[in-house]
Amino acid sequence: MRLAALRQKNGLILHDADSLCDAPGTHQIDAELFTSDYWRERGLIVGEAPGRGSSLFLQATPTEQWVLRPYRRGGMAAKVSQQRYLWTGAERTRAFRELRLTATLFEQGLPVPRPVASCVTRYGLTYEAALITVRIASAKALAELLINELADDALLQQVGMMIRRFHQAGLDHVDLNARNILVDLSGAPWLIDLDRCRLRDPGKWQANNLARLERSLLKFSDGSLMPAVYRGYHR
Repeated sequence: MRLAALRQKNGLILHDADSLCDAPGTHQIDAELFTSDYWRERGLIVGEAPGRGSSLFLQATPTEQWVLRPYRRGGMAAKVSQQRYLWTGAERTRAFRELRLTATLFEQGLPVPRPVASCVTRYGLTYEAALITVRIASAKALAELLINELADDALLQQVGMMIRRFHQAGLDHVDLNARNILVDLSGAPWLIDLDRCRLRDPGKWQANNLARLERSLLKFSDGSLMPAVYRGYHR
């Protein structure tokens, strides 16, 4: 994977130079590519994910779908601005950092979506951003499987083993929850949404990740799910 930067007016785009973006007959690298209007005008929006950012599912090619996720603030910060962030340099923007981190993990063979591109548009001292990744075909959120009682002990152990792999790679996932774990048709779990995540040396953050996941799973059970995750994690 070769990441390349492209400057356009007040926008900066970081993209995978080996991706379908550069293939003949596909979408051109342009800031417009990161807007919902671009895809809606072409009738290529095929779905939408729940959540603050309202991620869109896009039919980017006849055989591949993408996920377009704009960055949105939550909590008290959203009262000031839902989509503007303080500019401190391109490489420190949330979009560039997440794309580079996702690319690093993807190249290591870890189960994360293939990154396509990110775009940062600067407005003086602030910026807006969006990220595009390849959609994991037919995957469902672990939360959805839990709600429908479709997650068994074996799957939860696989989730634990997956988390262990990421921890061994040094990934501190600051929002590890049942909605950020997807399960594909083969039953393999994937990890998504690496915003604000980083690579770190081993420490208390690993236990904090698992504790956060446990709080998430408690929303879907009486506390009987996490032991299976721990069995997989410590296998």
